[in-house]
Amino acid sequence: MIRATQVRPQVRWTGAAADTVVLDFDDRHRRRMAMTGTRGLEFLLDLEEAVALRGGDALVLEDGRLIEVVAAPEPLVEIRGADPHHLVRIAWHLGNRHLPTQIVGKGLRIRRDHVIEDMVRGLGARVIVIEAPFDPEGGAYAGGGHHDHHDHGHHKHGHDHAHHGHDHAHHDHDKHDHDHHHGHSHAHDHGH
Repeated sequence: MIRATQVRPQVRWTGAAADTVVLDFDDRHRRRMAMTGTRGLEFLLDLEEAVALRGGDALVLEDGRLIEVVAAPEPLVEIRGADPHHLVRIAWHLGNRHLPTQIVGKGLRIRRDHVIEDMVRGLGARVIVIEAPFDPEGGAYAGGGHHDHHDHGHHKHGHDHAHHGHDHAHHDHDKHDHDHHHGHSHAHDHGH
């Protein structure tokens, strides 16, 4: 089976793609996986390390052909705040839980999660159920090495929050302690 061993970002390729793969957010963060394009081309994604693929990126096959990556629509919620300050406050709470979050227009998008939806409603946000491609901010996911592996683990943790029905204050405290060890910007905040 032919292998795709490189990724070419959206801005660095032009021309016609040999095929297209439609992938949800999980399948766009893999190192090795058998794939079949929409036109039937079978290939093996075989990268040196897992890369966060974005819609519009291309996978480069060993023979030089390109496979376009399309972000599949997924069940999401769009979160709207009363004003930009309110939305930033909500974004902080989502980031504190290490949730992959997409910033769009006047709102934030996350995957469906009733616990988190209730939390942001409690913060005064409007929650709109939608189905759309999910392309969260790169942030730590886009990095390599330690952060890529570390944050990917949190990403996997974030899919099923059924086990999060416990006291969020304790959960938040654990995350807060975690941030002291890794967040350089957090340390700078104490100096002001």
